[in-house]
Amino acid sequence: MFLFVSQISFGQAVGIKEIQGQIFEQPTSVDGVNIINNNTQVTTVSDVNGMFSIVVREGDVLVFSSVNLETLKHRITVEDLASNSLLIKMRTKEIELKEVIVNENAHITAENLGIIPKGQKKYTPAERRLASGSSFLNAINGNKKRLKKNVEVEKKESYIEKIGYMYEDAYFVDYLKIPLEHVRGFKFYMVEDAYVKVLLEKKDKSKLTSFMSELALKYNEIILSENK
Repeated sequence: MFLFVSQISFGQAVGIKEIQGQIFEQPTSVDGVNIINNNTQVTTVSDVNGMFSIVVREGDVLVFSSVNLETLKHRITVEDLASNSLLIKMRTKEIELKEVIVNENAHITAENLGIIPKGQKKYTPAERRLASGSSFLNAINGNKKRLKKNVEVEKKESYIEKIGYMYEDAYFVDYLKIPLEHVRGFKFYMVEDAYVKVLLEKKDKSKLTSFMSELALKYNEIILSENK
């Protein structure tokens, strides 16, 4: 399991504890789900068995998101803390891609220009580790599954970095009206959308900016519902 934890000093605060949980979908366990505590911005990812652990306190809201699943939020109750366990049921979502306009110069590539050999594949560091870890030994000790998880997380981090290069945090606060403490969570929310990934790959900032406004409205609704 991969846990990305913000630097938070918990001290001896009352009611704060680490709880375990498992995510299911019809009724199979689900791996690779992003979980973020919207109150503390602590994040984690479910493992191959859908298991996760995260530090929470009463009233915190956990947001569960994944590419193929409906985003789900869960407010931590006294009962949750007492049982020290969460059972989260998520639903598959239908992803409708908006119209993608094909670049008329798409046939011009580095391969056609002779810059790189035809058929050569580009690998990220995690993909190279995955390719080199395909031996029988890795298959039996679980390293291959761990390396696949590295590839998925690496791709999400890459998309979030691209968003950071294209937009300053002030843009999210001033124009999209996302509270500053929720900007990081909104970026996680964005990269779960398939259309956002398409636009990031195409570097189409104009369409991305427009689509971000729609996502921001939905995300702000989630934030408002947490405060009710």
